[in-house]
Amino acid sequence: MDFALDEIDEEIASLARTFVGREIVPHIREWDRAESVDTAIIGRLGELGFLGLGIAEEYGGTPSSFQAYAAVMEELGRGDNSIRGIVSVSLGLVGKSIAAHGTEEQKSQWLPRLTSGEALGCFGLTEPDSGSDPGSLRTRARRDGDDWVLEGEKMFITNGTWAAVALIFARTSDEGGRGVTAFLVPTDAPGFTAQAIEGKLGLRGQATAALSLEGVRVPDSARVGDLGRGLPIALEALTKGRISVAASSVGVAQAALDVALGYATERTQFGGPIAAKQLVQELLADSAVEIDAARLLTRRAAWGVDQGTALRALTLHVSMAKLAASETAVAVTNRCLQVLGGYGFIDEFPLGKYLRDARVLTLYEGTSQIQKLIIGRELTGLNAM
Repeated sequence: MDFALDEIDEEIASLARTFVGREIVPHIREWDRAESVDTAIIGRLGELGFLGLGIAEEYGGTPSSFQAYAAVMEELGRGDNSIRGIVSVSLGLVGKSIAAHGTEEQKSQWLPRLTSGEALGCFGLTEPDSGSDPGSLRTRARRDGDDWVLEGEKMFITNGTWAAVALIFARTSDEGGRGVTAFLVPTDAPGFTAQAIEGKLGLRGQATAALSLEGVRVPDSARVGDLGRGLPIALEALTKGRISVAASSVGVAQAALDVALGYATERTQFGGPIAAKQLVQELLADSAVEIDAARLLTRRAAWGVDQGTALRALTLHVSMAKLAASETAVAVTNRCLQVLGGYGFIDEFPLGKYLRDARVLTLYEGTSQIQKLIIGRELTGLNAM
């Protein structure tokens, strides 16, 4: 296994590192307080090619490996996971699904807008009563002549109030998971509404919404993939999307460690820097080891995508990376907040934000418990879900 980026991919990662330092990190406290990032940053993400990573150039994309994509997600996670979420949903879940399963008409209509940042996409899978079990979703699409009419509710939808298009998964028959179909729905369609979800613990700068579809009519040309094959499209997107979550988990953990290291070497107590105290060094050392382990698991999963590994074979490594990295993010940010003591408890330093943002990484795109069940299934051949 070779996790080294080639020259072009390394330039992309380096550009992301510089961009994060200059245009994201200086604003994270104000965005967190305001509960919204400056949406002008979306255009910048498009200009720099981050919203088109891995998409063909003919659609405005940026040729890159999946490892480069993961490296950029790590850097964005190091800056602000709210920004990373914008990219990984609009590009990773929506754009890449269109690129892989959409018609030429759908690609030409939506990909140039998504890759440029002119438009964002949102991923409409989760519902108020359907989270870890997506096959039980209740949103319905019924055929009406040449059109489909959609009725239902979606919940916890990233980019929901900002998106121009929603990739909506709806039931077209009662055949369980085999009866789900995917549709591209313009968010300005009559009957489509998005209600912002506020008061979130973390990812406060990111738009999160509840969606309502009441008699939303779309033509059959809005259908993505074959009838009844929506759930495999969703699961493919989520499997690869979990690598993005893992990478961003590594990023936020690294950011927390960087702050703790800087503080510990400057803060003096008992006649010297606290970095010279054994128990502080233990906190820092444990964090560094866990971050490196999570990073290597994440890179292995991204490398597998670049190698063309079949989705089923990739699943084990992806779930291991997502589980380890997200739990590491929570442990490390909590540990590094401890290093700062009282100063970690106020937003003069970003440790509190990092901890709050890290907590959701163990929840979405498959909880830690779901990842353990996936890993157990792949190891034993027995499904416990």
